[in-house]
Amino acid sequence: MEGINGDLFATKGIEYLIVVGYLLFLVGFWRLVLHPGAARVASGAGQARRPMRRWFDVRDGFFFHQGHSWAAPDDGDLMRVGVDDFAQKLLGAPAAIELPAVGTSLRQGERGWGIRLDGHHVGMLSPVDGEVVEVNPAVQSRPELVTSEPYDLGWLMKVRVPSKAAARKNLLSGPLARAWMDGTVEQLRAMRAGELGIVLPDGGFPVAGFARVLAPEGWDELARQFLMSD
Repeated sequence: MEGINGDLFATKGIEYLIVVGYLLFLVGFWRLVLHPGAARVASGAGQARRPMRRWFDVRDGFFFHQGHSWAAPDDGDLMRVGVDDFAQKLLGAPAAIELPAVGTSLRQGERGWGIRLDGHHVGMLSPVDGEVVEVNPAVQSRPELVTSEPYDLGWLMKVRVPSKAAARKNLLSGPLARAWMDGTVEQLRAMRAGELGIVLPDGGFPVAGFARVLAPEGWDELARQFLMSD
């Protein structure tokens, strides 16, 4: 008897679930028929809550200096060095990259190389201590690689560091680097709306070389401020 009752209740339970599911379907259907705009509003609200794509790429596996240069592990005790996505968008396509000679000793936070644009020179800070053992010949002949592929073919040099662990200690990576870059974006947003608006013409993303748009007469000084190379 208990087995029969158990089977009966199990069968009835399934039937109840089917009925409840059907009623929920009908409620949703009639809401859609009577208020067709409601679904679109809800969808739009969900889209508004999604985070916007970041203005500047912060690549995983790279370690960032606050002067907007980066270092990435290479073979042995070497680290590749370059400029980040913010720096290349800030400056735009360079006319030339002035790299140090092989054998030069670099100090973290001190000038490591220079970038020439429109007759101006902007220095950038080295992200690591160490000795330059190789410079990228492709960048010397095609400086626009720094703009098109700052984390790949546009690397600048390889540096032999005393300790990779020590070199990474003062640099930013992962979520901390992304939070720092988000802070840089907030600095830009804090600028006057008229200034910022002209560098965001297409969907709210900065144009290449936006320093020259923001400060036509003194863009190099503005660039030095952001790149900490005063």
